[in-house]
Amino acid sequence: MKRFTAAVNRLTSRREFMLVYIIVLGVIGLSYAAPAFLTKSSATAVLLSVCDQSMIAVGMTILLVAGAFDLSVGSTLALGGLVTAVFASKGFAVPLAIGLGLATGTLVGIINGLIITEIGINAFITTLGMMSVLRGLVLIISGGQNVSDLPPALTRFGQGTVAGVQFPILVALVVVALGHFLLGRTRFFRQNYYMGGNEKAAVLSGIDVKRMTVFNFALVGFLAALAGVIVTARLGSASTTAGKGLELRVISAVIIGGASLQGGEGTVFGAFLGTLLMSIIISSINLLGVDLNWVDFVLGAALLLAVMADVLGKRTAGGEAPSPAAEGGASSG
Repeated sequence: MKRFTAAVNRLTSRREFMLVYIIVLGVIGLSYAAPAFLTKSSATAVLLSVCDQSMIAVGMTILLVAGAFDLSVGSTLALGGLVTAVFASKGFAVPLAIGLGLATGTLVGIINGLIITEIGINAFITTLGMMSVLRGLVLIISGGQNVSDLPPALTRFGQGTVAGVQFPILVALVVVALGHFLLGRTRFFRQNYYMGGNEKAAVLSGIDVKRMTVFNFALVGFLAALAGVIVTARLGSASTTAGKGLELRVISAVIIGGASLQGGEGTVFGAFLGTLLMSIIISSINLLGVDLNWVDFVLGAALLLAVMADVLGKRTAGGEAPSPAAEGGASSG
């Protein structure tokens, strides 16, 4: 009985449990206030709205766990989708066009990682500058115009269905499930918890911190480009404004999901729940007829509250909040 009680206490004390509880209460409340929320079309709209954010959140969670973050993911999304659209519209094979878009995002991530590890510029300045560089490239390449007239083979990638479920939703769920497994269960990815907890100790234990950092940024660049490809395919055009402000929404969702700006904590599942909760909040604003100008206010307030809860929680706990690294043990492999 004591073991069962202890297991229940551990479960209910986790951030993910609280998020599920809040989401369930929110859905129940909205179902009464706005019955249209429980329709299949509404549920599909909510899931589609978090596809791009949840995929990028996987990479952002890994970065935050390792003690870093990337402010250029929104611009990387736009550039990856644009490169794919440009090559596809010029007659290139769709798989090749998609591959070039994904390679572009991966290259952006590698450049970010190398600037941070080899030159020593911090992640904030590096990715903030890269955000502007990439947004400028998007405007230069597109001439400030959206790229449309995409081949059907590409739009099917974003608009097709499998067993009645739209393809972007399936891709996002697979990415989230795979990311959760890799970060939580594999020796290679769990090194990030040590890096975020104590980088000097990680180096002394044999972890190649520079290599892991470059890999992490390359991964988040790849996922941002993948999200860009899917958004472009779903909308049938590459928008020059795609991904604007997305980086802050993703970081907010990941922190709400339990990650810490100080590193060493966080799970992919928690980040997914964070993106889902934020999408439900936005949907509730729309369905209840609240002025849409409140959206940015609410999302910003949610980020501030999540960060303050994280900081105050660490002060209360004496700075020794548990992390998955302490639960299962990672290897420097």
